[in-house]
Amino acid sequence: MALLSSSEIAQRLGELSGWTQAAGAIRKEYQFPDFVGAIGFVVRVALLAQRANHHPDIEVHWNRVVLALWTHSEGGLTERDFKLAAQIDRLEGPPHSS
Repeated sequence: MALLSSSEIAQRLGELSGWTQAAGAIRKEYQFPDFVGAIGFVVRVALLAQRANHHPDIEVHWNRVVLALWTHSEGGLTERDFKLAAQIDRLEGPPHSS
């Protein structure tokens, strides 16, 4: 899988809502009413990521979840990252993302 160029990354970020590029990854923070909502979202992301065989870095805080995607085997951003980001955004349930 080929690494994306800066212009390709910018284009794909423009197609997503709320994702930003930082430290070689794309990141998004989701907020929930409580801890249970956050963990429920993490479980849904985990199942989706396992099916895609592409696993995000996940930070869990009391009512927030931060996801970071990058293709570890390629050492940067590839099409796989943006495809999974779009699938995550289509999951039911995240009441708010920032």
